[in-house]
Amino acid sequence: MISRVFDFMKQSKSIQLNNKLFLDLLSSSSSTKPKALHDVFINHRGTDTKRNIATLLYDNLNARNIRPFLDSKNMKPGDKLFDHINRAILSSKVAVTVFSPNYCDSYFCLHELALIMESKKRVIPIFFDIKPSQLDVMIERVTCSDDEIQRFRWALQEAKDIVGLTFDSCKGNLSEVVTVASDVIVERLVELDAEDEDA
Repeated sequence: MISRVFDFMKQSKSIQLNNKLFLDLLSSSSSTKPKALHDVFINHRGTDTKRNIATLLYDNLNARNIRPFLDSKNMKPGDKLFDHINRAILSSKVAVTVFSPNYCDSYFCLHELALIMESKKRVIPIFFDIKPSQLDVMIERVTCSDDEIQRFRWALQEAKDIVGLTFDSCKGNLSEVVTVASDVIVERLVELDAEDEDA
């Protein structure tokens, strides 16, 4: 069923299918959750964070035997971008969103965030050189429809309402925030495993 939904997405004139419909189709295909291929999905703006916090977080989680997803580490040439990323989001247990100064300029970042929020993942925001109040959709209306912009604004608002970690590169210790973020992720994964056992 998942592959048929992804095939439909590729054939659509728009880059993506309405994700509510996508999630409805996915949930109707099985009463069980998708098998967790990854424990954590790391949503980030590559130009701001790939060479620092995103990769350090990926490496720290990997060292703890946690299965993180980071596009530059988990994708290979020839992989279908949206297929791979959407599947990773939907099959992850937790999502980390690394908000940064150029995050809201990216259609891809906002698409991932919206899918994370729509799929009701446990989210851990990290505000990297940006405050929650500074987050707003900055992509042009030419790039996407009014519905998508509203969807992205909704997802940003949902994320702003979650307590997160903050990091200021002028004052902060990057190693410390990566360690704290990894500790929080482990705690959330343990909580989710306990909830699954109780269910």
